[in-house]
Amino acid sequence: MTSLLSLTLLAVLAQAPAAGADCVEHHAADVDRRGDQAMGFSHQQTTHHFTLTSDGGQIFAAAITTGDVETRDAIRAHLGHIARAFSAGNFEMPMFIHGKTPPGVPTMKRLRERIQYRSEDTERGAQVVIRTSDPDAVAAIHAFLRFQIADHRTGDPTAVAK
Repeated sequence: MTSLLSLTLLAVLAQAPAAGADCVEHHAADVDRRGDQAMGFSHQQTTHHFTLTSDGGQIFAAAITTGDVETRDAIRAHLGHIARAFSAGNFEMPMFIHGKTPPGVPTMKRLRERIQYRSEDTERGAQVVIRTSDPDAVAAIHAFLRFQIADHRTGDPTAVAK
């Protein structure tokens, strides 16, 4: 009888949708929705990437369509705001977008005087270049960027770029 019950339970579980998958999809939709709201542009009209470097990293966003000046300008404004906010130790926007404090943020706040954030315009958007010579700050930046890569589902490498 126990074997039959076990087999029945396994069959039912095999046919049921994975609750974890539904939860991941729901979280991804929430991140996209809150991101669009906070950033001022649609994730569907942009490409967003994160790069880890030996002394920090980069946050990059660009309009997918070359002539999309409205999205390009919104990206430039957003990433300029991000560079200024992060420099001041303000990480409220990523905390809002992701619904929690991303890894690395407490250390990045604490060591903010040792980290430089610079916004640079690109052809279709902008990037924030993050630099430091402090090993603890580099580790925190890498943790933050790896979290961004995973939560935004960019598929970017999580190893340090050479």
